[in-house]
Amino acid sequence: MQAVKSTAFAPLARELASTGRRLYARGWVLGTSGNFSAVVSRRPLRLAITASAVHKGALRSSDILAIDEQGGVIRRNAKTPSAEAALHLEIVRREGAGAVLHTHSVWSTMLSELHAPRGGVELEGYEMLKGLRGVKSHEHREWIPILENDQDMPRLARAVGEMLQQNGSLRAFLLRRHGLYTWGDTLAEAERHVEVLEFLFESVGRLSTLSNRKKERRHGADQNP
Repeated sequence: MQAVKSTAFAPLARELASTGRRLYARGWVLGTSGNFSAVVSRRPLRLAITASAVHKGALRSSDILAIDEQGGVIRRNAKTPSAEAALHLEIVRREGAGAVLHTHSVWSTMLSELHAPRGGVELEGYEMLKGLRGVKSHEHREWIPILENDQDMPRLARAVGEMLQQNGSLRAFLLRRHGLYTWGDTLAEAERHVEVLEFLFESVGRLSTLSNRKKERRHGADQNP
């Protein structure tokens, strides 16, 4: 069992715990939902990742585990890593991400179901898009693919890998009726992506609701002249 340098792991564990508590406070990872990771080292690949079934509002650095490239726990610990560790590893390998954050907000869950037949959610023309890495103008179209959820994690990880390979320059994706996965070069950048995308999901969702209500009112007026 190869050790992870405590000087590298300890600060990341503290940062991940703080990040998790902030995301919980925003209502994006209620209860034990969500999972977060950050790269400790590339060679060999080592991640700091949240333990399974931990309440994110009470997340502590002791709830962060170190795993290897196969998802095995490096340090002896009674806790087990998130069941979705394989997805984090796939994203890190494919995208070169430094951190991966997975949230379970109401709006991302609803939109992942509503837009599933289209295969994704299109975000276009919003000033907030400039908060995403590399985006310089509101005149930008961001495509967020939607994948079917699967309890078979190796199979789901393969599906994630295939999707990332087929779609260049992705910054995020949704799992249907599940939530958002996004990443960044750093933990701070990944957290910013969560904030930007959750804002946009809520905006799109609320706008769609208002639009439907207006259509219903017009339809009602037409039916009752």
